[in-house]
This record gives sequence, structure tokens and C-alpha cells, in this order.
Amino acid sequence: MRPLPVLLCRLVEGIMASFNDNGGYSVFECFLRSPGIIWRCMRRLCRIIVNALIPISWRSNCGSPLEPETNSEVNFPASSSPKDVEQSRGNGPPKRAADYNRDLTPKERQGFDRSVRESEEVVAQLTEDEDESEEDGGEFRVDSSDEFYCGYDSTWETEDQEPRCSGTRRPAAGHYKFSRFENAAKDMQNYRHDYPSLSKMSRWNESDDQLNLKFHLGLMRSVPDDAFIKDFHNEWFRDYNRLESEHSYIQWLFPLQEPGVNYQARTLTKDEIKDICQSSLALENLLNSYKLMLDFYGIELLNEQTGELTRALNWKARFNNLNSHTHNNLRITRILKCLGTLGYPHYQAPLVHFFLEETLVNRELPQIKDSVLSYFVFAVLDKRQRRNLIKFAYLNYDRKDEFVWCPKKIQMMWSRESVPRQKTYL
Repeated sequence: MRPLPVLLCRLVEGIMASFNDNGGYSVFECFLRSPGIIWRCMRRLCRIIVNALIPISWRSNCGSPLEPETNSEVNFPASSSPKDVEQSRGNGPPKRAADYNRDLTPKERQGFDRSVRESEEVVAQLTEDEDESEEDGGEFRVDSSDEFYCGYDSTWETEDQEPRCSGTRRPAAGHYKFSRFENAAKDMQNYRHDYPSLSKMSRWNESDDQLNLKFHLGLMRSVPDDAFIKDFHNEWFRDYNRLESEHSYIQWLFPLQEPGVNYQARTLTKDEIKDICQSSLALENLLNSYKLMLDFYGIELLNEQTGELTRALNWKARFNNLNSHTHNNLRITRILKCLGTLGYPHYQAPLVHFFLEETLVNRELPQIKDSVLSYFVFAVLDKRQRRNLIKFAYLNYDRKDEFVWCPKKIQMMWSRESVPRQKTYL
């Protein structure tokens, strides 16, 4: 028995001879000389013959032997791994997702559907992450009608936007914690924007004596403690009773552009800020003052480059003191502001994160928690770091209390991100 292609060729030759006898060969010859037309005609004719001769049940299992599925746009099942695809290449043409779903048992179909859902969730999560990264680079758009919107907090605004203070009283306006946060936000916003009201202050603040610069250069003593800055570093180090009971030294060690309780200390001037930041000696003395107070609070500076912190060996006793003497919260706020003003802004976030972890995660410092959330976090100048710290606080906050330091819209967004994906097993 001759092969089918030979028979087809003989059939075509007979047709051509017939047309030649009747004078129509020239037209048919032009038609047949086109390779594309010949191939398509032969494919269609072969497919008709094969469909009529080959049993349907064999084709449903193995596919057509004359034309395997080789289309690059074939859709593999969502759960197919590279190994599965490689195995399918060795065992015939791969099936489409619909073919898999049609031939599966109910139990196998359940597993297949679960795999598809998980794949869709992965794609959705990647899309959300891209959207979040784009959003983080711009503005977290929060409407002033949000329950926990604070008009004095620019954390969720772009840099070129002015602080917006809404006069509308929202439901949270009567919330004690939120009201306390709003009052704190006024102070922290004023600091982060470099005290815009300073230009309206009297000229005495810009005096030429530069007492803060001289003190940090070791050229004058503090008042009223009558001590050089090196005396604090050497003689007061680990004299915890003295550091706790005296209240006039902190304004000298960590000067600000705003006054403190020591009326004999001068507020920091713009010229002093510039000169201190340009003086390696002044910056070194400020760093040693920072280490002095860290030790007082039971903290150790691990890395002077990054500001990484850890607990000191005597942390338990120092934490107890910090819990029982909450006026230190004001001192820590001053320290954070000073670090951001005088050349150490990269130390702010590590210190705040340390306190957030000890208050919310380890729960060793419960008495300073509100100050950490209302003041410490919002002293961080870097907006991206500040947002990350607030997110860390929100995700670790005790849900028995209302979290008032972030708009509800942002809280809902973070809640959706943190929901663990529940996996169902067969």
C-alpha cells in the first residue's frame, strides 16, 4: 500500500494533466506554483482525512500526531514549575490549563484551583508592592476628614505642601491620646521646619557671644554647674544620682533653638549651628555627650557610623529608673532634636527604633510609651524613616488601645499588607 502523500501527489498530477488537455493548465499552474497555497491545501486535506480515519478516543488522549501543539502562546497551568514543563516536553505536547481542569478528579481539581488562587495572589501582591513604592516616593494622600488626620503633622504630605490645620472637629478630636498627640505635633512640626517663627523673635537671640560654640569647644564653663564639657564626660560619667537630680546641664550639652528650663543657658543661633557642624572638636564633644546620656539610660552605642544601639549590661536598673522618672522623656526629646540639628540626624531613627522595640515589643518601658509615639518618632527629620517608624509602631501596637498617631486610611493600608496568607492543604 502506497503512502498517503504519494497518492495525493498522483491525484494532483492527474488534475494537472486534465487541465492541460482542456487548455486550462496555465491558470492552474500559476495557482500550484505558490508554495504557501500548496502547503495550506495539503494540510487541510490531510486533516480532513485524518479526522475521518483515526478514532476520536485516541486523539483525545494523545492529540493529533500530525500537528502537535507547538504554539509559543500555549498557556501552561498556573501551578506548573520549570521541572513540570521540562517533563511535559519529554512526554508529548503540554496540556492547557483548561485540559488539566477538565480531566482532574474533584480532589485534584480542588488542589488545582488552590494553586491558581495562590498564583493570582502572588501577582496581586507584587502589584501592590509596586504601587506602594510609587506612592511612598510621593504623597500618602490623606483627606482632612480622616478620623485621625492631624493638621500639624506633615508626615503624610509632600515637601512642598504647607501644613494644613483643619478647623473641623472630627470624632477623634475628643480622644485624650489624639488631643495629646495634636499638641505634641505642633511642637515637633515647628522643630522639623527649622522654627519658622524665629525671624519674628528679638535680636538678642542672634548675639555674637556664641556661648554654645565656646562651650562645645571647651573654652568656657556651663552655668550654674561651673563645669567644662570634658568635666561632664569624665567626672559625671556613671554618676547616676547626679545626672538624675541635676536639671541645668542638659541645655548646655544639647543646645536647641528653643529655650529650656535653665534660663542661664543660651538658645542656639543659626551661626552657631553652622560653626559647630564645621568643627570636628565640637562634633566629637557632642558625640561624647550622647554616649554619656545613653549610658545613663542603659544603652550602648555599637556603631558610630550607623548609630546602631543595644542594651548596656546594667540595662535593667537603668530601665527601672527611666520608668519611674518620666521627666527624662523631655531630655530624650531634646537630645533627638539636637542630634538632628547639629550634624547627627542619622542617629535619630536608631534611637527611636530602640525605644519603640523596648516599649511595644519587649514591653520593658511602658511608662514612656506615649512620649515615644507622640514626641520621639516625630523628631526624626527624614520623612521616609519617620513613616517606617510609625508603621513599625502600628504593627506592634497593643490593639486594646486606639492607635491615634497615624490617619485611619494609612492604618487600613498597613493592616491589609500585614494580614497573613492562610494556606489550605489537601
